[in-house]
Amino acid sequence: MDHQAAREVSGADPEGAAWLTPWQLRAAFAARLSTMYGREVPAYTTLVDVSREVNEGVLRERGADAERLGAIGRVTAERHGAIRVGTPAELAQVGRVFGALGMRPVGFYDLREAAASAVPVVSTAFRPVDGDELARNPFRVFTSLLTPADPRFFDADLRAGLERFLGERELFPAELLALADRAEAEQGLPGGDAERFLQLAVGAFELSPEPVDRAWYETLERVSAVAADIGGVRSTHINHLTPRVLDIDELYRRMTDRGVRMIDAIQGPPKWDGPDVLLRQTSFRALDEPRAMREPDGSVVAGALRVRFGEVEARGIALSRRGRALYDELLARLDAEGADGAAGASGTAGASGASGAADRAPAAPTTRADRSRALWPDHFPRTEHGLAERGLAHFTYHVVADRPRDGRTPPTDLPGLLSEGWVRADPIVYEDFLPRSAAGIFQSNLDGSGTRKDGEAGAAYDSDWLSGAVGREVLDPFALYEGQQAESLGRVAEELRLERVEVTPTV
Repeated sequence: MDHQAAREVSGADPEGAAWLTPWQLRAAFAARLSTMYGREVPAYTTLVDVSREVNEGVLRERGADAERLGAIGRVTAERHGAIRVGTPAELAQVGRVFGALGMRPVGFYDLREAAASAVPVVSTAFRPVDGDELARNPFRVFTSLLTPADPRFFDADLRAGLERFLGERELFPAELLALADRAEAEQGLPGGDAERFLQLAVGAFELSPEPVDRAWYETLERVSAVAADIGGVRSTHINHLTPRVLDIDELYRRMTDRGVRMIDAIQGPPKWDGPDVLLRQTSFRALDEPRAMREPDGSVVAGALRVRFGEVEARGIALSRRGRALYDELLARLDAEGADGAAGASGTAGASGASGAADRAPAAPTTRADRSRALWPDHFPRTEHGLAERGLAHFTYHVVADRPRDGRTPPTDLPGLLSEGWVRADPIVYEDFLPRSAAGIFQSNLDGSGTRKDGEAGAAYDSDWLSGAVGREVLDPFALYEGQQAESLGRVAEELRLERVEVTPTV
């Protein structure tokens, strides 16, 4: 029996050491990262505690319906982190570390175009992609890469200095990268090596005590606070860590009642009485953190930086390409009507109206949040069934085994199978991110807007470029959801003895 087969049978290395598979490494890493971040940012621990309280309350109130988009065990353990790196070489190293955890780059997000302030980064998210792996532990890391080649933010001299600074630092020790490569190649590590890998991986994302060069940091900060956080220090760190909550509006209220200063908006789709879709996010504001600062004369003094915050998310159903186009169309319509500023960059669910909307007397919508809530029901169905029939969202489909017999044969089209009760639709959770929401969170936690020369053409970055930078294919999230749905429809066709199921959305 070979080494891999022995592990599959026993769950251990042939020499007897416990073997940790990629998902076990991922779960352990996420848990340790959460503990570390809680030590560094105590308000994060408050956020996790309040999220747990809200989730327990929703579970008591709604019962099984509360777990429609994931079992409570998954939701409670669920986290996404966010990190920022400066060069393609650093991004490739991040890919190696997360590759050991069974996480692949999914999605291309250009935050330069999504933010009103200066956010000179492009991003992807490392996450599991297999359904079983997501069910075991859906940890994700939203990873942003600085764009020093974009002349709208960096002139030639600043770009040269930035690239020189970034080229001289080392974010990940060679031992960590070697263990990561081995874990990915062998699909796990024995106990002792797994422990060393986890120690090094968590340590790589801790806040460094090394003094920050004040003059260099402030030079970058005048361009962008995000650029300073990436290129103004000699290490990286977790920028935020995000639990998942089942009622983000209630969480916002409870955090505010505890005296935690929240940002002004819940980013993403509005709160309404229909199915939750995509992603809603909010955060508490970035806090002053003590940092040692090196002055131009070489002295080191006590200082503070404000770059890290605590984010929370509520996940909904994954929209199809058609549904996402409709969502983006509604955002554009809201933009055209004019922003009021209270709802942030994406601002489709301003926090000021999130918790008390049901108590207000009907009135003409005035804020962006109000307009969004008024607009939404005219374009999105109020039921999951309607989303499925119109092809606006992704589901897995399953034959209804106990359907009463009525002598009819099953239709070949999906809307017919749904309406006649031949199949049921289970929603696919949206596992990814919204660039405007991400940029809105970033922007809401910045002290200044930075500078951007909008008259100049920006440097070209796209998914193919990012794939080359990370050394791994950046996967299309829509294709992943489409594949999951198509696989389920293939099983339906086989069980109902149909040649295929025609997916023809209703209007």
